[in-house]
Amino acid sequence: MPHVVLRPGDVVQVSAEASVQFSGDRGLLFRIIRVDPRVTYDGWLWLDGYVIGPAGNAMQRRRIFVKRDGLRTVILNRGPEARSGSRTAGQS
Repeated sequence: MPHVVLRPGDVVQVSAEASVQFSGDRGLLFRIIRVDPRVTYDGWLWLDGYVIGPAGNAMQRRRIFVKRDGLRTVILNRGPEARSGSRTAGQS
């Protein structure tokens, strides 16, 4: 299956499906600012971005190494007309 292209500005849910280091209560929402183009292990990638807090604000800048197919893209509810939802980042 083709991969969804991850771009700066995308928000993803990072959980144990993306990497064991994000299991349990260590999962997070992450706003991507850069997808590292370097080749890594098959299906894995480095992402630069910000951990998103409960109010939708950037809390902490981080660099994470995750499985692409374990990420879920998220649409944040930014106003009364915005809709929230998700899709698997490894599928289109």
